[in-house]
Amino acid sequence: MNRRRRTEILIQDKGNLAEKFAEAILTTYEYREITAPHYGLTMIKVRETAKNSLFYIGEVLVTEAKMEINNCIGTGIVAGMEEKLAKQLALIDAAYKAELSETILWESQLIAAECEIRNAKAKEQAELVSTKVNFETMEI
Repeated sequence: MNRRRRTEILIQDKGNLAEKFAEAILTTYEYREITAPHYGLTMIKVRETAKNSLFYIGEVLVTEAKMEINNCIGTGIVAGMEEKLAKQLALIDAAYKAELSETILWESQLIAAECEIRNAKAKEQAELVSTKVNFETMEI
């Protein structure tokens, strides 16, 4: 599983898995905080569909942290003021970079969480579709 997919799952899971994984690392391994969680702004890039060109739509507040495990540095960046989650993501990223044995066990949990997230989104979409107005049945 790649880093982007893993991070998206951990964030969309509302931090439940991230907290569990980070706690397992904190109790077992020595770690060092490279950069404490801090706030910053980042530009959001969007593709304009008519000309297929990229432009910056604006800025978003993010929280960033960096942690080190076994000389491997992990980065955690999350939108909003989420200091705890940013630190947890940095620890998990460092654990994957250090190829710790726990990361192998996490794969199945991440895949299961991804399925739950996908099912929840599908259910929400189905509820929204049921409220959609069909303009073709309206008479003129």
